[in-house]
Order: sequence, then C-alpha cells, then structure tokens
Amino acid sequence: MADIHTVRKALEQVMDPELGRNIVELGMVHDLQVQGSKVTFTLALTTMACPLKGQMQEEARKQLLAVEGVREVDIRLRGMTDEEKAKTFGQSGQEQGSAAAFNKIRHVVAVMSGKGGVGKSSVSALLAVALRRKGHAVGVLDADITGPSIPKMLLSEPGRPMGSPLGILPVESPSGIKIISINLLLADPNQAVIWRGPLISGAIRQFWGDVFWGDLDYLIVDLPPGTSDASLTVMQVLPLNGIVLVTTPQSLAGMVVRKASSMADQLEIPIIGLVENMSYYKCPDCEHVAELFGPSHGEELAQSLGVPLLGRLPIQPEIAELADRGELESYQDTALDELVERLLAVVPEEAHTPAVK
Repeated sequence: MADIHTVRKALEQVMDPELGRNIVELGMVHDLQVQGSKVTFTLALTTMACPLKGQMQEEARKQLLAVEGVREVDIRLRGMTDEEKAKTFGQSGQEQGSAAAFNKIRHVVAVMSGKGGVGKSSVSALLAVALRRKGHAVGVLDADITGPSIPKMLLSEPGRPMGSPLGILPVESPSGIKIISINLLLADPNQAVIWRGPLISGAIRQFWGDVFWGDLDYLIVDLPPGTSDASLTVMQVLPLNGIVLVTTPQSLAGMVVRKASSMADQLEIPIIGLVENMSYYKCPDCEHVAELFGPSHGEELAQSLGVPLLGRLPIQPEIAELADRGELESYQDTALDELVERLLAVVPEEAHTPAVK
C-alpha cells in the first residue's frame, strides 16, 4: 500500500514546463490524501488559464499510477491565491511586476560604456552569442530605449513579443537567445522614441518585471551610453551580479569609462572586468596586426580601475556584415571565446541587492 511520502516523491517528478521546477517545490500540491488504492490532491495553478495544465495533470496521473498499490487518481484544480504565490516565490508579483515571481535568473550582467561609438551593443550581443554557444540559457534585455540595436543584430526576421498568462514572452533568436527591446514593440522600427527619463525608467522596469524570462543562466543588459536615468534605473532596480565596461584604445574613451566606473562604485555594483573593443585589425592575408585607433591602453586602464582586462576584441568587417543581416549568431572568433571564458571565471555568484524595490 502506498503512503504519503512515496506519493509525494512521485509528484516531485512532475515539472511545470514553463517554470522548470517540480509542482511540489512550487507549492502546487495541496490536500494530498491516500485512501487505500486511491490518491487525491488539489493542483493549485499559477493561473487557471495555464495552457499546460492538462499536460501536468496527465503527467501527475502517470507518475502516481506507477506507484505500487495506486489504482485510482483524482486531481482537482484551482488557482493559487496571492498569499500562496508570495510564499512560493518569495515576493509579491504586484510589487515586482506580473512575471517577476516566475523568473529564475542566475546571473544578471550589465554592459556599460560611458560613451557612444565604442561598440557596446555589439559586445552585448556577442557575449550573449558566445554564452549561448557554450550551452547556457541566455537572454538580452535591451535597455537602450532611445537607440535600440539588439534586435537588428540577432534577428533576421524580428517577431513581436506575445502576451501569456505569466507575462510578456520575449522573442527568441534562431539559437534560443531570448530578446526584449522597445524596437520589437514599435509598429515601425524606424520610429523615434522621444521619451523623458521617467518613461524610459518605467519601460526598463517593465522589461525586467513584466517579461516572462523563465529559467536563465545569464541575462545580458545592454545599457545606453552615459550615466543617465536608464543606467541608474538598472543599477538600482535589477539584482546585478556585476558590470562589464567597454572601451576602445582612444584615451577619450578611457576617460569616459572612468566616469561609468565611478558611477558603479558609488552605487556599490561590482565591476566584473573591462573589454577593449576595436582594439586592432589583423590582415586576413598576411596576418599583420595594425592598431588603427592607436596603441592599446586596455591593460593600463584595467589596472587603474582595479579590475581584470577580460579581453581585446579586433575590428572585424564580418561583424558589421552579419549584424546588418541579423545573423550575428554565426560569428565565431577565438578572442571572443577566450573573453567569455575569463568572464565565466570571475563573474560573482552573489547578486547585488537592489536599492529600490
């Protein structure tokens, strides 16, 4: 004859496909009873509109009928209360956004430059591509609201984010990188977003809290240039594991990146490291290396900031060609692979606690 313990262990094999966790861990199993050969319980769904509730019911029935002594299974359905959601996910969806309670994001990394023109968005996209290629579940939050470029680089045929009972569903690239950007929400991608700071900050909050990212290993946040409202919102609201600074060999870029570093220090956000982009050009025919923007100052700048130099990325015409076609995922380079390896080795496991809830 089956007992409660055995039956509960069987139910731990049933996963919520959208949340990637089992129904016992999620607090969905209630009123579990074993009476002779019959098992009854209530399955509390995050929403009664869950499109996969039938699949979970059938899987639960299958797992229970495989338990010795169980011949009959009765499953009742209901929706979770707000209190149950708060207890299960550790926070109120109303405080953090409609989807925040259902997201499980292990590392949030912001990419920041201090000034425009250094290829920050390209570096953000390339980091996402390289991390995905290593098997990680990756998303990109395009926080550059007035100058979004992530969709153009990663999506040859951009779709539109769809709604779901759990929140807005990001668009996925061919390899499975999840992407949210204001450009994906505009009727015309060439339309200018003429917003003041509060609206921009509100959009970034929604991209974090109202988008159903699901289970991610890394969320890359592409920040706009400078130290404006958008960057402040990301640093104060998101639980960042750290910031990657992007610069180029010019001393001007180094001067401005110090301002970005100063902002991170004042807000007590750890800087993971520095990337020197467009650092050199290597001739594909003779392999001669030319420093087109002057000698590298990456190592010197990194030392002055007290952070590691994650890598130097070359000028590659191929990057621009692939990005223009939305096919940046097909780009491969040894320097990029080595950079990501260094990033994975130093990214903090503990996230910074947001200052503003």
